[in-house]
Amino acid sequence: MENDKLLKVIEAAKLYYLLDYNQSDIAKELGVSRPTVSRLLQTAKEEGIVQIKIIDPTEDVEQIANKLEQKFNLKKAIVTQIPQYEDHVIKTYIGEACANFLYEIVTDGDIVGVTWGTTLYHTAVELKKKALKDVKVVQLKGGVSHSETNTHMNEILYLFGKAFDSAPQHLPLPAIVDHVVVKQAMEADRHIKRILELGKQANIAVYTIGPIKSESLLFKLGYFTEEDIKSIRSSAVGDICSRFFDKEGNICNEHLNARTLGIELDELKKKEHSILVAGGAAKIEGIYGALKGNYANVLVTDQYTAKFLLDKQ
Repeated sequence: MENDKLLKVIEAAKLYYLLDYNQSDIAKELGVSRPTVSRLLQTAKEEGIVQIKIIDPTEDVEQIANKLEQKFNLKKAIVTQIPQYEDHVIKTYIGEACANFLYEIVTDGDIVGVTWGTTLYHTAVELKKKALKDVKVVQLKGGVSHSETNTHMNEILYLFGKAFDSAPQHLPLPAIVDHVVVKQAMEADRHIKRILELGKQANIAVYTIGPIKSESLLFKLGYFTEEDIKSIRSSAVGDICSRFFDKEGNICNEHLNARTLGIELDELKKKEHSILVAGGAAKIEGIYGALKGNYANVLVTDQYTAKFLLDKQ
């Protein structure tokens, strides 16, 4: 296809499918006839520039969950129905679903490791109080920053502690430092070492995926150099506990990973319940990479994200 025609096909498709222009408006915008617009849109579909998927929200979520468990070898998949595919809606619904699951599984003597972020905050807010003995709640990764952006870490730990009648263990450190020697010095402190060890011992870990976009919480906290950002954008599909991985679940930048404080991703594979709670278009690649890396054995997501994961090769 000639370049000029290809550009017209793409422009017509964007106006029609993304901006809701009708064909008459597109004809005026591009200076062509309406039948030409119709042909351009048909070409966009034939050439695969536009790919239309019908996602049926009435499909049985239990069936979708079973397919996820089989495809990704999960112990449990929880798929919740959401009314619209928007981030704030997704976080509210999957947060509640994760909170309900935690209410079912947390029992006396458990150690629950948690991370921070808005998805975890929605989970924490929905937790119901459960009368338990000797439960410990521990922060799995650092979260202190010079930025004014709120990670919700303190509220999350407080709410988890309140729900399970536990005094939460804070990890009063940044997630990432500038030099490996700084990290080593921090980890040598006996109080920090004790909290990090408790995170390793946790039999339940609850975490989300950070997407690779500038408005993502981790990118707002001022941890990264320009070189870090360039490296992350070149190969990472997401992060768990501030550790970045590629589409196969492999750590992307070993130097950056060596400067990161908190639980190692391989430790998540050892948990009785390694719970990934995440959904949304920006997180699909990251969720897929995390599941390929076998970091999670429990996934909490929405029906739209679940369908994209099942369709993905």
